[in-house]
Amino acid sequence: MSFNLRNRSLLTVQDFSPREFRYLLDLARDLKRAKYAGTEQRHLDGKEICLIFEKTSTRTRCSFEVACYDQGAHVTYLDPSGSQMGHKESFKDTARVLGRMYDAIEYRGASQTGVEALAKNAGVPV
Repeated sequence: MSFNLRNRSLLTVQDFSPREFRYLLDLARDLKRAKYAGTEQRHLDGKEICLIFEKTSTRTRCSFEVACYDQGAHVTYLDPSGSQMGHKESFKDTARVLGRMYDAIEYRGASQTGVEALAKNAGVPV
């Protein structure tokens, strides 16, 4: 069963139905199996993904980077010291600029309002 998840953001667990979550879990399992079987296809070839971390996390960063690279995407990592978002630059302005440069944004931050502002203004999935 397939769902149209194109250009959809995942901000809270309420953003997807239980069937859509099941689909995503099944897809993740299938992608992992293909990786270990040597039959993986690069579904994100040429895509640009921005990883924004207001709160650092080794495991989260590594899992996103490995998954992006495995699928063919290029990754830019912004850590708390490398970004002025929410300080000298507003979430709204940053989201607009990043949305023009990247195909998707991953955000690990301290506030739900931050991720919602990114999703509202970026024009790409968050």
